[in-house]
Amino acid sequence: MSLDDVLARIDADMPAATDRLLDLLRIRSISTDPAFKDDCDKAADWLVEDLQSLGIKAEKRVTPGHPMVVGHIDGPGPHLLFYGHYDVQPVDPLDLWDRDPFDPAIEDTAKGRVIRGRGASDDKGQLMTFIEACRAWKSVHGALPCKLTFFLEGEEESGSPSLVPFMEENRDELKSDIALICDTGMFESKVPAITTMLRGLLGEDFTITGPSRDLHSGMYGGIGMNPIRVLSKILAGLHDETGHITLPGFYDGVTELSDEMRAQWQGLNFDHSAFLEDVGLKAPAGEQDRTPLEQIWSRPTCDVNGIWGGYTGDGFKTVLPSQASAKVSFRLVGDQDPEAIRANFRTYLEANLPEGFTVEYRTDKASGASRMSVEDPAFEKARVALSDEWGIPAAYVGCGGSIPIAGYFKEIIGTDAMLVGFGKDDDQIHSPNEKYDLESFHKGTRSWARILHALSPSS
Repeated sequence: MSLDDVLARIDADMPAATDRLLDLLRIRSISTDPAFKDDCDKAADWLVEDLQSLGIKAEKRVTPGHPMVVGHIDGPGPHLLFYGHYDVQPVDPLDLWDRDPFDPAIEDTAKGRVIRGRGASDDKGQLMTFIEACRAWKSVHGALPCKLTFFLEGEEESGSPSLVPFMEENRDELKSDIALICDTGMFESKVPAITTMLRGLLGEDFTITGPSRDLHSGMYGGIGMNPIRVLSKILAGLHDETGHITLPGFYDGVTELSDEMRAQWQGLNFDHSAFLEDVGLKAPAGEQDRTPLEQIWSRPTCDVNGIWGGYTGDGFKTVLPSQASAKVSFRLVGDQDPEAIRANFRTYLEANLPEGFTVEYRTDKASGASRMSVEDPAFEKARVALSDEWGIPAAYVGCGGSIPIAGYFKEIIGTDAMLVGFGKDDDQIHSPNEKYDLESFHKGTRSWARILHALSPSS
């Protein structure tokens, strides 16, 4: 099949493709706010109709929350599944937007032309790059190059409460050779990337209680143990002076980078000083025997996300508080077991409580890390396709955050996920004035056409 003809069709159809994206962006599909339930339905209906126009058997599937959109079209192997989400974040604070967030437009900026509007980058613009690539294939060749399943979610921005039950109930229908996810970005906004590592996440929210009530520091100061003092010592003890985490058993299951991956990351020439200086910091605070990119992508972390207790208003209230609380999160890698780390953390915490002190936990969800096998030839084919489109060697990268859907594909469906996205660091996702570069939309669409060609049996 001719790839050049498909790329030429994408180029010629870009104005119409952009208009279609603007139509989708006008739909106020805010999933977390019940007031926008009908809008989420409307976005699902829009996508069903658009997929059906390409000859895809698509339908809106009811869930206890917002609907899923599922579509299938037969073709030669391999069987590819594409995942994206059509819901968006709330737009507050509205007064910080330069225009109505649901009145999207093309704007000229100092860095080039952008698509401005809520969902432009996260994730409607990214989602439509794949659909537009398929549209061009169908237009040129009358058929798509592979067997495809489309799986579009409407609750990603509100915690995906319906996702796991839906995947479990429809496991056989969603079974595929590989899942494609377009909800990530380019490395430093310029290097095309395939994300192959995602850190897991464990959160612990707890309160330590000492005295039965707040105590006057003049009467009890010195003789009475202060829960904030206890909590501070416990939290400070979680790291040593070299940045290593001291929790017993914490590094069980942490895997090492291959020499090839470490060399590729070094070749990215990451400027960690500029990265930190952008937010007013100077030196890396993680494990001192690891490179900055390793600290972000492939090493586990322990961070205090919140700490409170006692009087925090204006002036002083000289008390020893009865309680002190904290929220601690762990980013996990490799084969680390979230529940084993939870148990070890609680054992450590309780072992360091003074006599008579108690602790109450408010449990949070936990998920392990995800790793994709780059030994699958599809990954290298896709990497070469991206390199050809962008004129820059594409990289396998890690992600410091967590994208649970990638792990769900592996755990529930038994399918590895390939995360390819074209977002940039300044897209302002989840913030006012969200944008998606027109170049990202255009070359992202061309990139997916190249990847489809590379993965098709006729390539």
